[in-house]
Amino acid sequence: MLTIKLPQIFRVHQVPRIFWEDGIMSGYRHPKSSALDCVLSSFQMTNETVNIWTHFLPAWYFVWRFLVLSSSLELWRDPYHWPLLIYLLLVCLYPFASSCAHTFSSMSARARHICYFCDYGALSLYSLGCAFAYGAYAMPEHWVSGVWHRYFVPAAALNSFVCTGLSCYSRFPELERPRLSKVLRTAAFVYPFLYDNVPLFCRLLFFFWSNCPWSDAVAGYCYHLLFALLTGFLFASHLPERLAPGRFDYIGHSHQLFHICAVLGTHFQLEAILCDARSRRAWLRGRLPLPGLPGTFGTAGLAFLGNAAIIGAFTAALPRAPGSSGSSPSVPSEAGRWRDP
Repeated sequence: MLTIKLPQIFRVHQVPRIFWEDGIMSGYRHPKSSALDCVLSSFQMTNETVNIWTHFLPAWYFVWRFLVLSSSLELWRDPYHWPLLIYLLLVCLYPFASSCAHTFSSMSARARHICYFCDYGALSLYSLGCAFAYGAYAMPEHWVSGVWHRYFVPAAALNSFVCTGLSCYSRFPELERPRLSKVLRTAAFVYPFLYDNVPLFCRLLFFFWSNCPWSDAVAGYCYHLLFALLTGFLFASHLPERLAPGRFDYIGHSHQLFHICAVLGTHFQLEAILCDARSRRAWLRGRLPLPGLPGTFGTAGLAFLGNAAIIGAFTAALPRAPGSSGSSPSVPSEAGRWRDP
């Protein structure tokens, strides 16, 4: 009979400090896990298991939505829907990249950094996808065809480089200056979020100021912003595990709730964008030219290559990052005691 031995798990002081998470006292995987051990660990209860599944399953949900919409809206053939197509592709990418990062981040300290570099890059590209969708379908009426509208997406592409660069750099002072690391990483994602949503903020303010009738798109954007605020709060606060270290190691800690809120926010954002794309099509087609290849796939392709180059540069600099040297000073033995590798 075939039996599979699940990997051993450890307490916080049994793994190198680079693997520690605030308020999480147990459920750590071996810091030199094999790729197979990492995959197997997703089927046992560790402090990463729920993190893995709360983005792996939604990734496939968004893939399903993408396939259905590709068929019904002819996304590839209709240039009007090309910004939506790019947005959907990046919506599928970011939860999948996050799930992979959480799965394989325990292979080594170096692998941990690289996994999260890729995770940050996917989030940066997702912010660009939001700019594509907002610029194409959600701009306030009095901003359409204006100067800022024309440069909205190219500026968002540059923002994605800043986001990836700053978030990757934030891993370098992580051990020596953890507060600085957290501030840099938080700023790296808050800045593009605020930039992308300026048209949305303006539109919603005008909507409420003018007492316009409620619409499905406005409701979706409001729910999206609510979950986005919850996502940011959970990321920055590390609640509830900060209040009761060790109580939420496996279920209920902030990063799991962060994942759930992020996915729910993206779901409502997608529904709102679809509402705008349908209801505003005739009005937008009368005021804007159809999107072209250079401004859509060309910009997205250059942004992808630029973000990949940034990730490659930080990967090359990893020997100077904390805990990323080729040999770890010590790893836990089977009995949980420290030993030299």
